Amino acid sequence: MLETPKVLLKNLQDCKIHFIGIGGIGISGLAKYLKAQGAKISGSDIAISPSVKYLKALGVEINIPHDPKAIQNQDVIIHSAIIKEDNTEIQRAKELEIPILSRKDALYSILKDKRVFSVCGAHGKSSISAMLSAICPIFGAIIGAHSKEFDSNVRESANVSLVFEADESDSSFLFSNPYCAIVPNTEPEHLEHYNHDLERFFFAYEYFLDHAQKRVIYKEDPFLKNYSKDAIVLEKKTFKTFNIF
Repeated sequence: MLETPKVLLKNLQDCKIHFIGIGGIGISGLAKYLKAQGAKISGSDIAISPSVKYLKALGVEINIPHDPKAIQNQDVIIHSAIIKEDNTEIQRAKELEIPILSRKDALYSILKDKRVFSVCGAHGKSSISAMLSAICPIFGAIIGAHSKEFDSNVRESANVSLVFEADESDSSFLFSNPYCAIVPNTEPEHLEHYNHDLERFFFAYEYFLDHAQKRVIYKEDPFLKNYSKDAIVLEKKTFKTFNIF
């Protein structure tokens, strides 16, 4: 089910990466995290946002709005899901034969060597990701909401361990390289991405869980209660201690 992206980022240290749509919650998270890993970051967006202001304060060069002149000698271009093929920066990157990756495809290279605690589900994944990152203050974190613990959607860290809020809406959670897969629920949504095929939708969750070394699931979920492989199973109104590290 998982196809390895054709373009792989082999060395993030000093890699020159340009993000198109850098102000979005998902793309800005990757940009902040990769800057902490030593990558040379630039970006563009259509408007100023809190994430853009934060990155600019870190010294990241960001163009508002998109500008093809921003595409020069980068090693790779990463774009958000809403960026279309006719984007001027995408077109310029093609002219210069610079590799172009969607956020989804970029995840494979970014996370493949990390010890990822990957949280996915229809509801509660931002809260769980934020709580887990608070419990593990030395871990890096990329979550889909602003954490009060570290006043950002990202905790920049060079630590090999990472709390990551994964996304099932475009099946990018399958690229998150989960060491520990944490799934509180699997309520069907974003079915248009799965061609409105429930079997395909639930197979994606099964694939995600199967490829983790450790798993945490919620027993009350109609799909998860029938999951057959070893997992830490949480139940309603019960308290238990367990080790996921």
